[in-house]
Amino acid sequence: MNEYDSNRIYDLAKSINYEKTSEPTKADCYVLNTCHIREKATDKVYHDIGRIKKNFKDKKKPIVVVTGCVAQAEGEILLEKEKYIDAVIGPQSFHKFNQIIQSIEKESLQKNSTDFDVREKFDTLNYYKNSDNSVSSLLTIQEGCDKFCKFCVVPYTRGAEFSRPINELIRESKDLADSGAREITLLGQNVNAYSYNDKKLSNLIFEISKLKNIKRIRYTTSHPKDFTEDLINVHDNKMKKLMPLIHLPIQSGSDKILKAMNRKHTVEDYLEIIHKLKAVNPMIRFSSDFIIGYPGETDTDFDETLKLLSKIEFINCFSFIFSPRPGTPAAKLTEIDNKVAKKRLVLFQSAAEKIKLKYRRSLFNRTSLVLFENKVKNKDEYFGRDEYSNSVIVKTKENLKGKIKEVKITNGNQNTLFGEITQRFNKRNFAA
Repeated sequence: MNEYDSNRIYDLAKSINYEKTSEPTKADCYVLNTCHIREKATDKVYHDIGRIKKNFKDKKKPIVVVTGCVAQAEGEILLEKEKYIDAVIGPQSFHKFNQIIQSIEKESLQKNSTDFDVREKFDTLNYYKNSDNSVSSLLTIQEGCDKFCKFCVVPYTRGAEFSRPINELIRESKDLADSGAREITLLGQNVNAYSYNDKKLSNLIFEISKLKNIKRIRYTTSHPKDFTEDLINVHDNKMKKLMPLIHLPIQSGSDKILKAMNRKHTVEDYLEIIHKLKAVNPMIRFSSDFIIGYPGETDTDFDETLKLLSKIEFINCFSFIFSPRPGTPAAKLTEIDNKVAKKRLVLFQSAAEKIKLKYRRSLFNRTSLVLFENKVKNKDEYFGRDEYSNSVIVKTKENLKGKIKEVKITNGNQNTLFGEITQRFNKRNFAA
């Protein structure tokens, strides 16, 4: 979502004659777009500003703007502690970017804009075409969260759940397709909570699928509580454009810990969703998020998480030791011993990597449909992703950008698969 926000901030900045530079030491303005999900994000801001100061020690000071969730959560502290910062702009206020920059150019005064103007934000952005020309593009459809998981800072930095009008999203999808997008990933802090005038995520997926040049649709991140029957059913084999990888965070395999987290679902609820999705499309696979060492987690709770990992065989996992976020209820809880948490994380990640490696090896000597996104720099190679978002690289001099090709996977590692384009499928000219 921060990547989407950064792209839109640039769309705004272009209208006041700013353009991207590949030479940071010559920049007139720096925008540090931040995330506050894990710790040390604030420290990174100060570190980055320290580098800017060093680069501009004997030059005219650039305008320095901190945007995103760190700005929202710690804006006043940032401005007080680091006078080099000219403005902090929260994620629901970045539509005011041009106004703030022009004001700084005239007055050289620090600015703090952290209001929750989400409706006004998207109303403003509608006047600026999304100029992202990536083959795989991002589209924010929903922001904020009403779930209030005790560990999560999102409700406090992004606000309540808000869904954009469906006509706006179709129009922006068309703009992205016209600019070269062949895949769209629908974004939301709680994307499957999308609801506008009785239209849900399933309706939006169906409407976007009608766009001829959009070949693939994905969405992230989902909450199990909002995985409704209509969304499950849209994953059947009739919806060819909807990719069969679902990112569905569970956070823990222990009902006790899920309750302590205020996740509002049980492991059994989660497994029922998995079962229903597999029933409508056996080809669906899953990725997930896990918090290891949440306050109160025992060896038994951790063992239950390992059992769930083994049962579902997630093809990708994002796992982290519990990190208390200031202002959240969990920040007040007594943390478990850090050495214990680290040991559990190592065990979990080792188990997850074995599952991932087994899955990737199962792809060797098989074919996958790959949407190619770009040429690898200084090489006759192209990078793309298969239906399950696995990174794939093939060696070729043919321009594959924006095309879907059948690729035979020859080998790979934990992060990348390597293959060669087959002739059988591609003679049918399936290119996008």
